[in-house]
Amino acid sequence: MSRINLQTQTAPAASQPLLAQIHQAFGATPNMFKAVSNSPAALQSMWGAFGALGKGSLGSKLGEQLAVAIANRNSCEYCLAAHTVLGQKAGATAAEMASAQAGQSEDSRTAAALRFALKVVEQRAQLDDADVAELRSVGFGDEQIVEILAHVALNLFTNYINVALDVPVDFPKVALK
Repeated sequence: MSRINLQTQTAPAASQPLLAQIHQAFGATPNMFKAVSNSPAALQSMWGAFGALGKGSLGSKLGEQLAVAIANRNSCEYCLAAHTVLGQKAGATAAEMASAQAGQSEDSRTAAALRFALKVVEQRAQLDDADVAELRSVGFGDEQIVEILAHVALNLFTNYINVALDVPVDFPKVALK
C-alpha cells in the first residue's frame, strides 16, 4: 500500500490538466503519476522531463533501456515493470530489455551508454575522462552525453518516488536481477 495518497479526482486543481494528458497518453493514469500529482510542481517537472527526453536525440528505445538498467540497480520494481513495457513499445525485444536490465547489450553503443549511466548511479557521478571518452569512441557527442545524464537524473527521481513511497506496481511485474 502506498505511503502517500494516490490522487486522481481529488488531486490539486493545478495537477488536473496534467493528469488528463497522462491519462490520454497511457489510456489510464499510472499509480506513479497519481502519487506525484500531490505536488503540481513535481508532476509538472516529471511529465515535462518525460516529454522533453522523449523527443531527444537518444531515441526512445535507448531511453527505455537506460531506465530499466537504472531501475534494476535501484531495486525499483515499479520503474522496471513500466519501462520494460514502454521499451517493447519503442521497438526493443524482450531479450534486449532483459539484457539492458542487467546493464548489458550486444550493441556496442547501447552497452557503452548503459555502463556509463550505471557508473553515474553507482559512483554518484564521480567520473573520469575515460568514461566520457568511451562514449565518444562509439559515436556519442556532447548532446547525447548530456541527455544520458538527464535520463539518469529523471530515472533517479522516479525510482526514488516509487521506492520511498511504496507505489503499487500497475504494470506487468518483472523480476529484479
